[in-house]
Amino acid sequence: MTLPARNLLAEEASPYLQQHSDNPVHWRGWSPAALAEAKELGRPILLSIGYAACHWCHVMAHESFENDAVAAVMNRLYVNIKVDREERPDIDQIYMAALHAMGEQGGWPLTMFLTPDGKPFWGGTYFPREARYGRPGFIQVLEAVDKAWRDKQQSLAESADGLTSHVEQRLAGAKGRAVLDRDALADLAARIDGMIDRDLGGLRGAPKFPNAPFMHALWLSWLRDGQTAHRDAVLTSLEKMLAGGIYDHIGGGLSRYSTDAEWLVPHFEKMLYDNAQLIRLGNWAYAATGDNLFRMRIEETVTWLLREMLVDGGAFAASLDADSDGEEGLFYTWGHDEIESALGDNAKAFFRHFELAAPHGWEGKPIIRQSEAQQREGIVDHVQLAPLKAKLLAIREKRVRPGRDGKALTDWNGLMIAALVEAGRALARRDWVDAAAKAFAHIVGASQDGRLPHSMLGAKKLFPALSSDYAAMTNAAIALFEATGDPAYSDHARQFIGELDRWHLDSEKTGYWLTAADSGDVPIRIRGDVDEAIPSATSQIVEALVRLSSLTGDLDLWEKAWTTAEHAMGRASQQAYGQAGIVNACALALEPLKLVIIDKPKSSSLVPVANRNPDPRRVDIVVPIGTDANRPLLPGGVLPATDKPGAWFCTGQVCLPAVRDAGELEKLLRRGDRGAIAQQ
Repeated sequence: MTLPARNLLAEEASPYLQQHSDNPVHWRGWSPAALAEAKELGRPILLSIGYAACHWCHVMAHESFENDAVAAVMNRLYVNIKVDREERPDIDQIYMAALHAMGEQGGWPLTMFLTPDGKPFWGGTYFPREARYGRPGFIQVLEAVDKAWRDKQQSLAESADGLTSHVEQRLAGAKGRAVLDRDALADLAARIDGMIDRDLGGLRGAPKFPNAPFMHALWLSWLRDGQTAHRDAVLTSLEKMLAGGIYDHIGGGLSRYSTDAEWLVPHFEKMLYDNAQLIRLGNWAYAATGDNLFRMRIEETVTWLLREMLVDGGAFAASLDADSDGEEGLFYTWGHDEIESALGDNAKAFFRHFELAAPHGWEGKPIIRQSEAQQREGIVDHVQLAPLKAKLLAIREKRVRPGRDGKALTDWNGLMIAALVEAGRALARRDWVDAAAKAFAHIVGASQDGRLPHSMLGAKKLFPALSSDYAAMTNAAIALFEATGDPAYSDHARQFIGELDRWHLDSEKTGYWLTAADSGDVPIRIRGDVDEAIPSATSQIVEALVRLSSLTGDLDLWEKAWTTAEHAMGRASQQAYGQAGIVNACALALEPLKLVIIDKPKSSSLVPVANRNPDPRRVDIVVPIGTDANRPLLPGGVLPATDKPGAWFCTGQVCLPAVRDAGELEKLLRRGDRGAIAQQ
């Protein structure tokens, strides 16, 4: 039985899909029923994948999907399926890999043509309604693909079979295990370093993305091997992007990427994950340098987060759109006269610290940015500038706001919760830790039968969770345990790993699938090894297993972490650039750090030292002085004495003698483990 001949997206839980519910296209969400319809009708599937904050997705929608003539062709020739890539990254990764295998450059909107059984045979990204940009018009494409399907159905089906097998091998295949060694991280960091733009930060060329997994690899290289050039590459990249137009100087927060090499012209959408990683990297940079630039940008970004991204219940929305009132960046850009009118005599002070830039070919109003000197002066003069920025923000709030994708994605929230807790500890902002705890509680409270949702929009919840959801929430739970000492968080972490094992562990117990065992609508069950804008699901799993085993001293959990890491590295060894996250996580598995602190709860001297010296390799456990129960084991099953303050710093199975003095602990943590234990 076929589905109704009308658009069926109105009842979907995704704001992106709901945006297309008024299209004349007979859209279906991805479902077994939609796939069955294609088989029954014998029609190919037109699959369109995008997301709410995607500018070119909106352009194609306005040009083609809202057009009656285009929709008539789509409805006559195809079963049309719309997918929100943030809701279904498992589906997106499969068909994006297929596009890459065809030799095409990826991107969104992703437009793929599938056989009635869901196998890809041709595709592309954005197609204009009329032929331009060197691309054929969309109706031309639709009719040409239909003709090819009718005339060459057998050969296209055979091609689709081969392409599907290739994608399955790439995303789901196993290459055996690899021996973990220190050289993998050093090699990756050296190769990334060779791509760094020394003057402008980031990777050379344009567009420029923050690329957190690469920055993480360079930072780990500095922490572990003392590669100061790698540290400096991260610091330069942060400084340059925070001065550029990619950073929102009025309201805080980072856009997804810049279209140019100078970080000036962003795609103005703001994603939750980018800002989580900015907070985390900025926190490490502030700890290493004491530079108030990083502290202030963290504070501004968290203020933006709590002002604009909270959803009912306390979790965080997925993204803000690039467009408002149909124009990209309109909400964020300013004319010189607008600022002068708003600030009056204070406009001169503003323009001493900021400049408006409009590059060649830019059709909108100018973009606010700072020169390097203005950025430095702005930090010194931040008290003077704060009321000016507040006045501009108040005026901006009266503009037509960009759309917000208000769904709460579990894995993205897990990343933000962990980042917010780490920054809250480092900057002594208990309110940030409390906000993170509230978000955590809201997501856990949405569980059904012990299983997390992947996405929530109000009362609508999308089950089952992906492996990335359990991993990110495990790391978030551990971060909250480190900040609060509440054993309920370590219990949650154990429960999440239990659900991960139950629904995602492969039959050989060598790793995990991205989708759950009872997900019945995926054509290929994939691993989730590939980094996108965030570290891959596999890398987050390895990190979660390592951190939880270090926290608990559970040797069985440690064996699981090690086995998972070895097999992940085996799969990643051929393409480390796309899987930097796995390399970073395996470096953590090689040398996990553990810090156990016994201290006075009311007058701590050692805990603040740990808080202001974050290290992504380290798990911190704080125990009140005099505690008898629930004392954490040091490696080797040794219980630390709790009769007086002390700190035990361990790498793997080796611990340094207890440190009693805050100054000595500061020196030790700032030096890290680079030779510290080897010298004992």
